[in-house]
Amino acid sequence: MTQNAIAGAMAGIGEHCIMYPVDSIRTRMQVLSAAELNTAVKNASKQYLRGQQRHLWKGVYSVVVGAGPAHAIHFATYEFCKEKFNRFFDQQLNLKSPSDNNKSIVISPQLLASGTAGAIATFAHDGLMTPFDVIKQRMQMRDSVYRSVRECAKTVYRTEGLKAFYISFPTTVSMSIPFQSVQFATYEYCRTLLDPEGTYNPKAHMLAGAIAGAVASSVTTPLDVVKTLLQTKGSSNDAQIKNTSGFKEAVSIIYSRHGVKGFFRGFKPRVLTNMPSTAISWSVYEYFKWFLASK
Repeated sequence: MTQNAIAGAMAGIGEHCIMYPVDSIRTRMQVLSAAELNTAVKNASKQYLRGQQRHLWKGVYSVVVGAGPAHAIHFATYEFCKEKFNRFFDQQLNLKSPSDNNKSIVISPQLLASGTAGAIATFAHDGLMTPFDVIKQRMQMRDSVYRSVRECAKTVYRTEGLKAFYISFPTTVSMSIPFQSVQFATYEYCRTLLDPEGTYNPKAHMLAGAIAGAVASSVTTPLDVVKTLLQTKGSSNDAQIKNTSGFKEAVSIIYSRHGVKGFFRGFKPRVLTNMPSTAISWSVYEYFKWFLASK
């Protein structure tokens, strides 16, 4: 578990930091109005191409501080639970008659074990990471006035209280559990196809991670839009958004203003962020797990 925790910490930091500028654009696309959106995205793209992307990195230190321990807990819990669930399902399979042990039954328990372990690990991860994610998204906003992570955290706590750091927790968990369950199950399935022997295979880990990230981020984008609105409402100039009390009201605001399409705002940058970041995360994780085990 120590090896898994260290490898997970390195994977989390690498995953979030490398794709951070694209994630900043995703946040802005989800919180800005349609008129502001086109201008903001164009300006961000021009500044990024010109090498003036410093503003897109605002809040990255919050991710560095939070992602390390959160992902350490995440991957250590995942590996521990996956091993337990795999053992349980193997015992269940042994109780079946030989004629029942066809290919579909062999695969399904493995996917179920991975998905369930991913859900449990996600709950532990989000409990630690959500406050840091709130700070990150406040600093990613186009009109953010915070100069440091510490200043942002102190201001949010002073003006909105401790509740502000966890107001999106139910939505975060309701999004992250299906996201991580789909991601882990898809990754394990693709990895077994690409690398049946289960050896350290960087290409297989990277490709399986990219596919898993694309699939998981696609199906959970609507919940991510709601989460972003709740996490950034304290910095909004819109009175209705600023006074949003929870999930249902946030959904109502998005639907009334943008319709069904509003729940897919930021879809492309979200997928473009999660494909490489998940590939990076699994590649770094599998490398450090292999490296630490070999040493």
